[in-house]
Amino acid sequence: MTKDLSGLLRRGLIVWFLIILAESVHGVLRTMLLEPLIGDLSARQIGVVIGTAMILAITFMFVRWLKANSGCQFLLIGLMWVVLTVGFEILLGRYVMSLSWERILSDYDVANGGLMLFGLLAMLFAPWIMAKLVDEI
Repeated sequence: MTKDLSGLLRRGLIVWFLIILAESVHGVLRTMLLEPLIGDLSARQIGVVIGTAMILAITFMFVRWLKANSGCQFLLIGLMWVVLTVGFEILLGRYVMSLSWERILSDYDVANGGLMLFGLLAMLFAPWIMAKLVDEI
């Protein structure tokens, strides 16, 4: 791996850690404050919308710092974020929160109201979109 690509992925990983930290705090607050008022599924659906906005905002703040050289590199960062996030969700859900596979997969089941796929799609394209917005590519 070239030094430039290694540095790019390292910077992308740092930004992902910030995103996942913000998303974790968001998830705790959503569960404590919103879920009792409107129920689990509705709270998770609203959470995807808010989480997507947070991802876009954090990406916007750091897109220049990522120092990607092309649209492909920004998409590579987004893909890395998606893979890391799905892994994090599975590890957290299964091994920390002891959630069933059915419960974890329900977040991805669009037919039954799960919106996580849309959030991941936004995450995939967030670096590229924000780079376009700030004229980085």
